Amino acid sequence: MGQYNPYDNVLKVVKEAADILGYSDSDIEAIKYPERELKVAIPVRMDDGTTHVFEGYRIQHSTSRGPAKGGIRFHPAVNLDEVKALAAWMTFKCAVVNIPYGGGKGGVVCDPNKLSENELRAITRRFTAAIAPLIGPEQDIPAPDVGTNAAVMGWMMDTYSMLKGHCVHGVVTGKPIELGGALGRNEATGRGVMFTTKNILRKLGLDSNGATAAIQGMGNVGSITAKLLYKEGMKIVAVSDVSGGIYHQDGLNIPAILEYLSKDRRNLLEDYNEDGMIRISNEELLELDVKVLVPAALENQINASNADRIKADIIVEAANGPIAAEADETLNAKGIIVVPDILANAGGVVVSYFEWVQNIQSVSWTEETVNEKLKNIMDPAFDAVWNIAEQQHTTLRTGAYLIAVKRVVDAKKARAIWP
Repeated sequence: MGQYNPYDNVLKVVKEAADILGYSDSDIEAIKYPERELKVAIPVRMDDGTTHVFEGYRIQHSTSRGPAKGGIRFHPAVNLDEVKALAAWMTFKCAVVNIPYGGGKGGVVCDPNKLSENELRAITRRFTAAIAPLIGPEQDIPAPDVGTNAAVMGWMMDTYSMLKGHCVHGVVTGKPIELGGALGRNEATGRGVMFTTKNILRKLGLDSNGATAAIQGMGNVGSITAKLLYKEGMKIVAVSDVSGGIYHQDGLNIPAILEYLSKDRRNLLEDYNEDGMIRISNEELLELDVKVLVPAALENQINASNADRIKADIIVEAANGPIAAEADETLNAKGIIVVPDILANAGGVVVSYFEWVQNIQSVSWTEETVNEKLKNIMDPAFDAVWNIAEQQHTTLRTGAYLIAVKRVVDAKKARAIWP
């Protein structure tokens, strides 16, 4: 098996959707290539006095439907192909929920867990300065992703504002509330996953109360998803992080787990204990016999090597690209329903859009308003994907791309190729 390239996953599913839609190769040729790719060197003076040069990227896949939108990832495995794929997924994610953005993504090759706050801030500021010509409220709006958070967005917003000479709230989303952040933004992606999980169970005539779930990844998205699904009455039997997983057949004490993890960002599940739980690996978690599996970690977690051992009835992709293209075919043949990432985890970008709207209009919405508006976008988007997948007798992933690719291609056609 050749080396995994997530961008090839994107191109494969786009081509499948385009063929069903009757588009020619020429119609989709432009969206196969990112509009801009920037690679930067980020020299930083470390706490020990040495200078280390980090590598960073910002990629804009498409701006046909609006400014590029997408997160900044701080992770040791960041690379060009990953960021390209993430930028493209953002293009189609924004399109499937019909918000006026294109897709972008950025990343820095580093391990934030091994860096001091001073070093993280220095990396963030120098990276922001390096990509400043590409970003802005009307051009490209970054947001948090793996390894970054509201504090990092605050540093980005401040750095960009210093370069411009005035305060620019709308340059990033996912900021601290004090700097123009949106109420409800921190929980938005996980809340969207919760809405999506309830929607798929509803469509299948299943009750969420007591339904079993396993969640891979306990970062922002995984932990919020666990908290909200637990509140909805689901039985969370397994969760995991980079240190491994834990399992309890009668359901884990999710509030206690979240309290433990929140005490210190270095706390990991390998040091957590509760009566009746057993320790499992991330690989074992993915293969549990549960009603709903929620991969909320990184890409390519379910692939050709383990797809035939997946036993969940439903997979809700909280992470971006957790299922490789070749695994999709195996899961479909087994009758496992997959709710794709560009729909399931779109809650984050939807509320980022709400934050941006509030920033540029200088208004503030309540958290209840934000959550209500999020539901009013996520529910109809799910129904639209479900309906087109039923009509075309295809998977929900292809259904989502049928909607998204059509909106992107039609926008590109309406604008025409310049000059």
